[in-house]
Amino acid sequence: MSIENKEYISVIEDITIKEAGIAEKGIYTTGISSSNAITGGDDFLYYRLKESFKTSKRIDIIVSFLMESGVRMILNDLEDALNRGATIRILTGNYLNITQPQALYLLKDKLKNRVDLRFYNTPNKSFHPKSYMFHDNVDSEIYIGSSNISRGALTSSIEWNYRFTKTQHNNDFNVFYNNFEDLFNNHSLEITDEVLKDYSKSWTRPNVYKDFEKSDVEEVENSNVSNLFEPRGAQIEALYALKQCKEEGYDKGLVVAATGIGKTYLAAFDSIKYEKVLFIAHREEIIKQAAISFKNVRNSDDIGYFYGNNKDTDNKCIFALVQTLGKEEYLNCKYFPRNYFDYIVVDEFHHAVSGNYKNIMEYFKPKFLLGLTATPERLDSKDVFSLCDYNNVYEVRLKDAINKGYLVPFRYYGIYDETVSYEDIEFKNGKYNDKELEEALMLSKRGNLILNNYLKYNSKTAMGFCSSRKHAEYMAKYFSEKGVESVAVYSGETGEYSEERKVALAKLSSGEIKVVFSVDMFNEGVDIQGIDMVMFLRPTQSPTVFLQQLGRGLRKYKDKNYLNVLDFIGNYKKANLIPFLLSGKDYNKLESKNNGQGDYEYPEECVIDFDFRLVDIFKQQAAREMKIKDRIREEYNIIKAELGHRPSRVEFFTNIDDEVYENIRGNGNLNPLADYMEFLYVNGELTKEEKELYNNRGREFINMIESTSMSKTYKMPVLLAFYNNGDIKMEITEEDIYRSFYEFYHKGSNKVDMLKDKGTKDFESWDKVKYVKLAKTNPVKFLLKTHGDFFIEKEGYVMALRDDLFDVVKDNEFKKHMKDAIELRVATYYKHRFLDKMGLE
Repeated sequence: MSIENKEYISVIEDITIKEAGIAEKGIYTTGISSSNAITGGDDFLYYRLKESFKTSKRIDIIVSFLMESGVRMILNDLEDALNRGATIRILTGNYLNITQPQALYLLKDKLKNRVDLRFYNTPNKSFHPKSYMFHDNVDSEIYIGSSNISRGALTSSIEWNYRFTKTQHNNDFNVFYNNFEDLFNNHSLEITDEVLKDYSKSWTRPNVYKDFEKSDVEEVENSNVSNLFEPRGAQIEALYALKQCKEEGYDKGLVVAATGIGKTYLAAFDSIKYEKVLFIAHREEIIKQAAISFKNVRNSDDIGYFYGNNKDTDNKCIFALVQTLGKEEYLNCKYFPRNYFDYIVVDEFHHAVSGNYKNIMEYFKPKFLLGLTATPERLDSKDVFSLCDYNNVYEVRLKDAINKGYLVPFRYYGIYDETVSYEDIEFKNGKYNDKELEEALMLSKRGNLILNNYLKYNSKTAMGFCSSRKHAEYMAKYFSEKGVESVAVYSGETGEYSEERKVALAKLSSGEIKVVFSVDMFNEGVDIQGIDMVMFLRPTQSPTVFLQQLGRGLRKYKDKNYLNVLDFIGNYKKANLIPFLLSGKDYNKLESKNNGQGDYEYPEECVIDFDFRLVDIFKQQAAREMKIKDRIREEYNIIKAELGHRPSRVEFFTNIDDEVYENIRGNGNLNPLADYMEFLYVNGELTKEEKELYNNRGREFINMIESTSMSKTYKMPVLLAFYNNGDIKMEITEEDIYRSFYEFYHKGSNKVDMLKDKGTKDFESWDKVKYVKLAKTNPVKFLLKTHGDFFIEKEGYVMALRDDLFDVVKDNEFKKHMKDAIELRVATYYKHRFLDKMGLE
């Protein structure tokens, strides 16, 4: 096992820029020191570990945290060791949230379940070990010291580590190894998909990152290496979720991610295994930027365009404007057969509810369709989620994106604007009269208010969002005449102060101008990293537009610590949306009108400052609306009174008012049926016995039934087999599966999906073997994969429940809620299927 005196020959060749990002610094060594002491600097621990990875039969790693940068360095080494037959165990901590979720996702995506990956889980006890143990048939060795798994710790940071073998120091080695065995086997939690998803959901970028291993984090986040086209941060998590959803059989999915996360690159990464790809958007600049991203990721120039005079049809990747491709004259086999594209990306998916977008989506039949948006909710109530069959694969909203360090925080100033009386402007069909609004906003008094507030901050590159061409021209002229060089950017006729978009951006970047005043030209799809201020100069009437404009300035950039936001607010309608939108929550029409500024949690390190007069406006507007939570509770009480008893899940679902249900069903945070026991608990509706269930693993199992993904109903008969008519089983046999599937799919409408599927249309003549095969290859496989915290494989059985549920399943309250949850999922599935068939969803 010894590596003393081995000349370093191949390690340099194996470390690529992608693995270490340090080649350009010229600090590779030419050999491995013979000393057992490793001190960092020019003496990289990684070189030593790499040699040990090559020969070990068993590898045990215990570190207090993992970071994406370090995992990338050793990922191929781990995979090579596994392919040689080695076994690997890794124990890490979630102490202070230093371990990055994306580091764990990288491991699980690349190495699957071949690595036994665990969290140390003893509460109220710090966890700081850093050790790497390697074993072969002859000896064992250990590296122990200060290096966690991060790029800096494995390479150039000053880290002290010491290596010795078991043969050299048997007693010392056994002390460390036996302690590892105890910690790993008795004080750890397996990092299943569900555990990791929960960890990621609650993870926020620790403040300690600012100082702790700062250089390591900054090199990863701000890397300028030109060929470093790999998934980063949220992209890693989203790709993992997309892979899972495809494995579960979905052919479409929606990714909701705040502006600045890199959705286009995400799509490029996810599409790389598909031969023919279509990317559609509504602006030329968007598809051209997307083409560059796909070219970088796929390392291919085989791209074409479909818009204007460009009608490319033979390229592997086609980038099309929806206005062109969506026309009936182009949607035919002359240009593209229905199944021509394997993978379709619909950018800015919130536009896809109407017009040419729908024409394209209804015509093509790809293997997978990916919708991308930062803002799926719309004020017009058109349901974006339904276009992807409610398969919201991954979501990272504004608040989480800032908290996780993907975007810079903002300093928002809500400035009271009394220069405009919006009550005097005609408001019809949900919008203000354009001409009257334009005239009201173009006042010197208002221009002076805006300029004076702008001058309070030392902005180098600012953007102002205006209501019309004339408004943008007016603002550019006003600022320029006061000594702040500015231009207006808009489509159509040019004016005295207008500039073409590319020219305006070039001047802004060079410092030739300070401000760009735009009209709907920078809301979507354009990267402007250096913007340090945005000004909202028109009424906010759309959550989508508000968040898009905010997102223009939140992208990370060198020396940019935050974004200043100046919002000039008057007594216009829907002004009280703003505090809600700044909280970064997903938009819900009723909840957003809840009340004023003080009831929301805002992203960390963000400053929100409203003029006190605005708070009064928000409260006055909110007083006119009933809170959605109050409406849900009212609806619950009505149903309860009508039934004469507390409604079950199915009863609540069956009797709930359609309008209320439409407002809650797409929002897991508001929908009582997404976690019914939580709703009952909050409203004091649980019995004493149910409170015991609420506080144990039984409640988590019930919620798994309520929330597990379902493209078909196959999981339900599996769960019913465990339920066993109330005599719940810990294990189920092939006979149990056969009986449950047979009974379930020989009842009424349950037959429908089986009959319409080519592979199952003859199911009524199936024998036991075919039913069991269907179960094992579909629901059993995915329940084990996605809910391994509840289900396990067990010899002699199809599958089994984990032992910690043994006492839970005997509880009568658990049995009642389990049955109710299963029946709810079946009811909601088929109701939605029916509504979809009728064109009502």
